[in-house]
Amino acid sequence: MIYIVRHGETQWNTLGKIQGRQDIELNENGKNQALLLKERFKDVKFDKVFSSPLKRALQTAQIITKNKIIVDERLIERDNGLLEGKIKKEIKILPNFNDDNDTKYGVESLKSIKFRLDSFYTEILQKYPKKNILVVTHAGVGIYTKCYFVGEPKDGDYTNYKLKNGEVWIFEN
Repeated sequence: MIYIVRHGETQWNTLGKIQGRQDIELNENGKNQALLLKERFKDVKFDKVFSSPLKRALQTAQIITKNKIIVDERLIERDNGLLEGKIKKEIKILPNFNDDNDTKYGVESLKSIKFRLDSFYTEILQKYPKKNILVVTHAGVGIYTKCYFVGEPKDGDYTNYKLKNGEVWIFEN
């Protein structure tokens, strides 16, 4: 099985700030969310554990398991360019985050994020069939992870594809 986990909550999550690649640590609630995940997974033996290099994901992985954690750059959150640190309602014209060609404010292209996630998941499925894999990552990465495993949403609404802090999705490996 492949267990996809979004990192625990950060202070910026509570403030509604766009994090992207800003390296924000977990807040106390985020650490507690990770402890709940540790309890949830107490009977799962992970064969491999992967994490985004950002502190919030790495801290979450370190709380969940004592396994060796493989940091993989492909799991880093989408680069949100000049939007990072801003609150959505402060931005007059948001980019269309689901448009392959919209890179307003220096936001990483959808093609780029899909390419790196396709590469990551194709590799782990080939290298570790029938293994228990933990992947700790971010909301934006989670959206396109779900696209990889179940396809694009038929109605074009990606909001149901967004992991909440400390949420888990499980896919067959």
